[in-house]
Amino acid sequence: MTVRIRDDAYVAVLHAMAGDPAIVDDLVAAARSASPVVAQLPVEESRRHVAVLLAAGLAAFEGAEPSERDFAEATRLGADRAAQGVPLAGLLAGIQAGRTRALQIAIERGRAAAVPDDTLVQVLLELDGYTAALERHVIEGHHAAERELARSAQEARARALRRVLTGQPRPDDAARLGLDRDRRYHVVVGPAAGRLPGGPVATVDGWPAGLVTRAPATGDELLVVAPAAPLARAPAMYRLCVLACRAAARTGATGSHGLADLAGAAALEAQPVLAGLVCDALLGDLDPADEFHRELAGTALAYLDHGQRLDQAAAALHVHPNTVRYRLRRLGEIAGPAAAGVDGGRRLTVLEALRLWWALDHWLGHFDA
Repeated sequence: MTVRIRDDAYVAVLHAMAGDPAIVDDLVAAARSASPVVAQLPVEESRRHVAVLLAAGLAAFEGAEPSERDFAEATRLGADRAAQGVPLAGLLAGIQAGRTRALQIAIERGRAAAVPDDTLVQVLLELDGYTAALERHVIEGHHAAERELARSAQEARARALRRVLTGQPRPDDAARLGLDRDRRYHVVVGPAAGRLPGGPVATVDGWPAGLVTRAPATGDELLVVAPAAPLARAPAMYRLCVLACRAAARTGATGSHGLADLAGAAALEAQPVLAGLVCDALLGDLDPADEFHRELAGTALAYLDHGQRLDQAAAALHVHPNTVRYRLRRLGEIAGPAAAGVDGGRRLTVLEALRLWWALDHWLGHFDA
């Protein structure tokens, strides 16, 4: 917007308007009358903004080309109102009412000063263009502040949720998150948690995690769901969910899983040092660099996963049952007496099967890592 009209009489009119407290009061009254939310603001604050905007408008009008500096106060006004919680629609209603009233006064005073009508019309068009640009900057300032406030609020909620889930809550964290200490919540952990509605969600220790009042439906992405529990038990549930999620992720599991369904995997995941000891004791003679040894370990793991059934393990591996039997025997011969029981000659006890399964799973997982 380039100002083309220069009329000394009209510039004097604008100077008089910018310095007239009665004009400021008139514009404030128009804005407050048109917008209830503006009417709730302190009058002196509104007067200060109107006076500054009038002065900025005069400076911009007298310049060759209004710059961002000329509109800085308008941008700041929009940001301030956003911080105060004033909705943009209500703010614009007040600004537009003040804008209309300012143009009316400018017309009245211009005519009273005997400014020619053609000059008056052209100058008013330019003045209206400036006030429209001012309004756009108010909108931009309001939107920018809203985005920043939303980002800050979201970050504050994320920090509060992290403290709640890690057992270091502050007294106001539950209220900040909209949580009721007397209600029961499901802790959820896993990639799918980041897209769940109905509760606070944040990334905690690298895992998307959250609290929801209802167990979510099964989806395609991995999600571990703890049973509903009081808020005070959320840290314990979160720790278990993380263990379960790690164990499930290592197997390539997808979809939603109850924490209790992964209890065994979570318990084993919590003991990496013990897993290493068991692995060394049972499979110390296996060579991770030997492809055949890896094949033997994978066959034994499939055999245990399928209830020590040769036929089911063979079907899962797409080989003949005799092949499974041969591999299990070779594993016993290479790994030694501790693993010899998985040769198909007898069924291992529950604890024997658990110990060997844990060793095989850890050995294969360590090699793949």
